[in-house]
Amino acid sequence: MTGKSFFNKVTNSEYDLLKEFIDILESKHIKFCVIGGLAVNVYSEPVVSLDMDIVILAAKIDTLLKTIGEHFPISKEAHSININSKKSDIRIQLQTDPRYQKFIPKAKVKTVLGYKISVARVEDVLQGKIWAYEDTARRPSKRQKDLADIMRLVENQPKLVNLLPDLLKKQILKYGTPRHT
Repeated sequence: MTGKSFFNKVTNSEYDLLKEFIDILESKHIKFCVIGGLAVNVYSEPVVSLDMDIVILAAKIDTLLKTIGEHFPISKEAHSININSKKSDIRIQLQTDPRYQKFIPKAKVKTVLGYKISVARVEDVLQGKIWAYEDTARRPSKRQKDLADIMRLVENQPKLVNLLPDLLKKQILKYGTPRHT
């Protein structure tokens, strides 16, 4: 079973929603990068997630929304635009927080579940997870997942521990010195 077929099966997808979405981005020449849990999977042991967090150039958001509005239901949140389909459990979350814009030009093409797509650098993925973890408005369960993602990244690349804020570093190190296993 390929990564794509596994992901589509786990997400109850009747068709390849991610490919369709990525094809739209590419056809409109919209630069983007994957951030969040799927990006963490590129740099550490993968876990299943129904979310695809992505950031695109802010100047292209209206172009994208006009195009995808014809294909997908859209809902707007405080710092994201959520894109769904009745034919899949995948939740595409377009991050609108301007801090993520600087991740796009440094991103590299990587393989994510069999898809060749632009993914933020590991340091940027970590920074995004730190921002999410520090956001006290987020649900506690989401923040715990962010903490687990931070730990996954640091375990796989111990040098990243030096990029953590002091309080978070202390919390991570209480479990021992990270080392790649």
